Amino acid sequence: MDLADNLLTGLAVALQWHNVLFCFIGVLVGTLIGVLPGLGPVGAMSILLPVTFGISPVTAIIMLSGIYYGAQYGGSTTSILVGIPGEAASVVTTLDGHQMALQGRAGPALGIAAFGSFIAGTLAIVGLMLLAPPLASLALRFGPPEYFALMIMGLIILTYLAQKSMTKSLMMAGVGVMAGVVGLDTMTGLPRFTMGIPDLLDGIGIAPLAMGLFGISEILLNVERTIKQGVVVTQVRNLLPNREDWRQSFMPIMRGSFSGFLLGILPGGGAVLASFIAYGTEKRLSKTPEQFGHGAIAGVAAPEAANNSAAQAAFIPLLTLGIPANAVMGILLGALMIHGITPGPMMIQKNPELFWGTVTSMYLGNAMLLVLNLPLIGLWVRLLRVRYAVLFPLILFIALIGAYVINGSEIDLYLMLFFGVVGYLMRKFEYEPAPLILAYVLSPILESALRQSLIISGGSMGIFLSRPISAGFLVISAVLLLTAIIPGIRRRRNMLVAKADDNA
Repeated sequence: MDLADNLLTGLAVALQWHNVLFCFIGVLVGTLIGVLPGLGPVGAMSILLPVTFGISPVTAIIMLSGIYYGAQYGGSTTSILVGIPGEAASVVTTLDGHQMALQGRAGPALGIAAFGSFIAGTLAIVGLMLLAPPLASLALRFGPPEYFALMIMGLIILTYLAQKSMTKSLMMAGVGVMAGVVGLDTMTGLPRFTMGIPDLLDGIGIAPLAMGLFGISEILLNVERTIKQGVVVTQVRNLLPNREDWRQSFMPIMRGSFSGFLLGILPGGGAVLASFIAYGTEKRLSKTPEQFGHGAIAGVAAPEAANNSAAQAAFIPLLTLGIPANAVMGILLGALMIHGITPGPMMIQKNPELFWGTVTSMYLGNAMLLVLNLPLIGLWVRLLRVRYAVLFPLILFIALIGAYVINGSEIDLYLMLFFGVVGYLMRKFEYEPAPLILAYVLSPILESALRQSLIISGGSMGIFLSRPISAGFLVISAVLLLTAIIPGIRRRRNMLVAKADDNA
């Protein structure tokens, strides 16, 4: 099938009334989550994951995907009007977007954020369609050793690009792998790490783990924070950018779309890193860099384009290689596996309706977001006045109901609350939860690839170095680890030498 036939297949799936409805629900909820500071798309998707169990895999992924890229749109609204990022990827937008609002130009800031997001999202979807099939064909040549080495490299890159300590990120990845192997051994059928609890024979569920780490912990953190929200405008006018606004924004949007797409594919890169790099690039290229931070419209256009482009590009490694590029993709990977679908190079051939239906629905979702965001600005302004103390009990109630109805098991409630406290403590002590959830969803595939490789080689670890592709992945992983570890060793050595000199 050529690209045109695939697009027609995708349109036939995406335009089914129930898929259109759930796409609309996804982007609307995503926008709402992006507008409201605090919860974020990972927490929202974790809490809503049980809703997807009763619908088809295609419909479930369309809705969850809509929440993700919808949150990238909505986050700009709070950043511009309130000066508080509604979503992590919108942090940079706050710098110039809020200044524009204070100068009475909230309308053009919101307008260019919406149009820039739409353009970048559309370009990224085209890139996704063109790049994903050949990448999947290439990945069909991978055997168990290559898959094992690829996943190791993905986890190393994720921890290498971690915002906090790489050591802490590696520790969290290790905990994630341990959590992922709880239950029955797939080869021997023997229980592992179940502590004699029968409900754990099936393993720790993705829903209570993710809902606890990202949903409950976020609620606990937000409850203890004192966030003073003050919307700077009561009415937003002139939402359509003028010719001068477009002149200043067009190339930043194009550059942000390109850089965001490249960084979105990279594990650990994602929308947050893309938005920072896009902003820094525009400031460096600008003839008037002193305007950045004081209401430069390019400082809104570039990061908003970059974070939306990165959000769409993150689907490429997930759908073609089965490697989640960030925590959101980890949730989507878990959702697919719950429905009995393993993302990877065979998915496009075995489940073309799911792949092309999801990709095509992104066109529809981006168009919905453009239509939704601008007319609903007034509603979002009023919603931003609602205190979080009113919202968090409702969010907690939905999470508790969702965790229980999956299996009707009390253990899932306890697990969710346990991981909620764990996630809260992790964030307080600056341990990132993303490596944990990604290692958790990858651990069954990682373990299977490792054991299959050792069976093929008769127990020899040399198989990973004797095959060029797997050896290349492992060399890259080793280089990244060394470049992260050696500077720390050097600093520690210098500290010890200086201390010895002082004592002498």
